[in-house]
Amino acid sequence: MATSSVEPKTAISLSAPDGAAAPVPRSRGYWTSVLMRLRRDPVALAAGFVLLVIVLMALAAPLIAPADPYKTSMINRLKPIGTEGFLLGSDELGRDVLSRLIHGGRLSLFIGVVPVLIAFVIGSLIGIAAGFVGGRVNTAIMRTVDVFYAFPSVLLAIALAGALGAGVVNALVSLTIVFIPPIARVAESVTTQVRNFDFVDAARASGAGPITIIRVHILGNVLGPIFVYATSLISVSMILASGLSFLGLGARPPEPEWGLMLNTMRTTIYVNPWVAALPGAMIFITSISFNMLSDGLRSAMDVKL
Repeated sequence: MATSSVEPKTAISLSAPDGAAAPVPRSRGYWTSVLMRLRRDPVALAAGFVLLVIVLMALAAPLIAPADPYKTSMINRLKPIGTEGFLLGSDELGRDVLSRLIHGGRLSLFIGVVPVLIAFVIGSLIGIAAGFVGGRVNTAIMRTVDVFYAFPSVLLAIALAGALGAGVVNALVSLTIVFIPPIARVAESVTTQVRNFDFVDAARASGAGPITIIRVHILGNVLGPIFVYATSLISVSMILASGLSFLGLGARPPEPEWGLMLNTMRTTIYVNPWVAALPGAMIFITSISFNMLSDGLRSAMDVKL
C-alpha cells in the first residue's frame, strides 16, 4: 500500500512577499536620540544660538570691535546710546562700551566656564571613587566634602577669594573649590546606584579589576548625569565670577570684564542709567542662556522620555 508523503511547508514571512525574512530596523543609538530630542526643543536651540553668537563675538573681538577697549577720552565721557562713534555709549573714562562688552566676553566666559570644567574633572573623580569603593572610605570622603558644601556658594567664593587675594587666577581657584563639592555629591550618588546593577556584579564575578569596571561599566552610565548637572552650574559660575570682579576680587582695571565694568560704572547710573546697565544685561543674557540650554539637555538625556 502506497503511502503519500506530505511535503513540509516553508514558513513565509507575512511582511516579505518573496519569502525572504524582513530586515529588522536598527534602533537609534542613545546619543542619536538625545540629539533628535534636543533638536525638537526650540528653547534650548534658541539658548544655544545666543551662546554661540556670544562666544563667536568674544573669539573674534579684535576683528569686530569698533574701537580699542582700553583707549580713554575724557572729552567723550558718558556718551548716551546711539552717539556717533559710540553705538552703545561710552563709560566714565570715555571708552567705547560696545568694544569693552565684546572684549569683556572673553574674560567673563573664561572665568565662568573654566572653574566648572576643572571642578567637573576633579569632582567626578572624587565622587566616582567614593561611590564605587563605599564603606568607610565613602563616609570619610563625603563628610570632608560636606564641610565645604555646608557653606553658601557666594560666601565661600568671597571668603576664598579674599584669603587668596584679588586676581583672575585666584578667582579661578576659588570658584573651582566652590563647585567641586556639589559635583562630587552628584557623582557619588549616581555611582552608588550603578555599582549595584547586575552587569557590574557580573563583571566583578568574572574577575575584572576595579579600574576596568569603572572604565568600562561605570563611566558610561554616570558621566551623562554629572555632565548635565555641571552645565547647570555654569550660569551660577558666571554670576559668581562677575560678583567677585564687582567686589574687586576678580579681574583688575583696566581689563574689560562684565562684572568689573558693572562696578566701575555703578557711580554713573544716575547720569547714564542705560549705558551702566549694559554689562548687567550681558551677564543676565549669558547666564539665562546657559540655564535654558542645561534644562533642554537634561530633558533630552532623560531616557524615560
